[in-house]
Amino acid sequence: MVEISSEYAVQMRGINKSFGTVNVLKNMELDVKKGSIHAILGENGAGKSTLMNILYGLYHADSGEIYINGEQKYIKNAAAAINMGIGMVHQHFMLIDKFTVMQNIVLGKEATGRFGILKTRKSRKKIKELIEKYNLDVNLDAKVRDISVGMQQKVEILKALYRGAQLLILDEPTAVLTPMEVDELINIMDSLVKDGKAIIIITHKLKEIKKSADECTVIRKGKFIDRVKVSDETTRSLAQKMVGREVRLTVEKSPPKIGEKIFEIDDIHVRCSRGIETVKGLSLSVRRGEIVGLAGIEGNGQKELIEALISVRNVESGTIKLDGVEIQNTSPANVLKHGVSVIHADRHKYGIILDFTVAENAILERYRYKPYSERGMLNDKTRDKFTEKLIEEYDIRPKNCENLLIRSLSGGNQQKLVIGREISNEPNLLIAVQPTRGLDVGAIEYVHKTLIDLRNRNKAILLISLELDEIMDLSDTVAVMYDGAVNGVFKREDVDENIIGLLMAGGQENEKCC
Repeated sequence: MVEISSEYAVQMRGINKSFGTVNVLKNMELDVKKGSIHAILGENGAGKSTLMNILYGLYHADSGEIYINGEQKYIKNAAAAINMGIGMVHQHFMLIDKFTVMQNIVLGKEATGRFGILKTRKSRKKIKELIEKYNLDVNLDAKVRDISVGMQQKVEILKALYRGAQLLILDEPTAVLTPMEVDELINIMDSLVKDGKAIIIITHKLKEIKKSADECTVIRKGKFIDRVKVSDETTRSLAQKMVGREVRLTVEKSPPKIGEKIFEIDDIHVRCSRGIETVKGLSLSVRRGEIVGLAGIEGNGQKELIEALISVRNVESGTIKLDGVEIQNTSPANVLKHGVSVIHADRHKYGIILDFTVAENAILERYRYKPYSERGMLNDKTRDKFTEKLIEEYDIRPKNCENLLIRSLSGGNQQKLVIGREISNEPNLLIAVQPTRGLDVGAIEYVHKTLIDLRNRNKAILLISLELDEIMDLSDTVAVMYDGAVNGVFKREDVDENIIGLLMAGGQENEKCC
């Protein structure tokens, strides 16, 4: 065990935390050096976020000690953590959409003069100095709702730095970023640690740990497993330490047995909420026994396309057909009735109801029908039996969680419930949007295998993902979306990442499409 020292930005010893009868952390320890990037690696539900929420003052440990710069501290709440130089960027950003970037950064920490009058010029000067120093280029006068996800993350980092953060916690920082934005974030982190700051990243992405982190603490089921120098490890060895077994990092699949077209999108045009056309004559089809992967940089119309496919947004022109029947501009219930299931990228907004139990969320699409209800009365026994099956099959943690509020589960375990619920519908078409976002490598391995099994059962899958590796690993056919339209469609074996990257950026490729 490392001695307590001022060389470390934070050291945690003997941290224990339980929620009810569930022991989430068991005698955990952590040592993060100043001027370093330290990764915390663990399966979904391993306790990573709980440990960081304790460090940030959002939770209190049942027992244990925390040392900041070698001195023991009691972190009463988040305000106390901020005063100690700790900042945290959560997986789901804490920004106000209607406020400007600058208003979000200074909120609660505004510079004021006599009589409480705001000194905006002073605040702007300080923020601009931070932007220039750490290459955090943002438009201070833009509304948060009008900027990209990557830009919003920069705003969150600026918020923490504006409050004097010397230790920055990033929870799943690359979960919603494009490859280019990931590289940009790593450059920003490098500039921060060169300035003596310490960064803790919680992530499941082993390649990014290898690319950015100096050291890594591995957690398994709430227990400290190992602290390693990242340069001494491979992605495979890190995965094995995390899961406790050998993990396949690439999916195995047999050649597809492709059938007839089941899903056809023909020349659809869709406008966003501000009236701007974002889907511009898009056409695409999916056949039985096929996975079509739709690649693209975020902000090229994917959001409006998905909303149009499930009838929560109207199509201005064009058609969407399932088995020859037009389903555009109907209702989500009608789309579901025709055998379409959807795994949404934003589970909190579209996939689950946070204040419902796990069991209630498991039957969100079934509660109206037998055997889950009869004569307006829910059948709790049938509901719980179905939920227990999902918990077992998809390794949702903690076990026996059917009566817990789903908000108490980790993000990865929430996602596993959504995936299990949608696949259990045995859909004719599964629309999977960022299906493995926030999942650990063991869970990703299982989800990928499940999608391949579904395809092998003659089902059709439309995979929409920002993860190019995922598109290339799973797809039988690869399509690229750029500026609201399909910029190319290829058989998987006829295309590589360089061609896809070129098309994602708006380039042209003269290879024959399939």
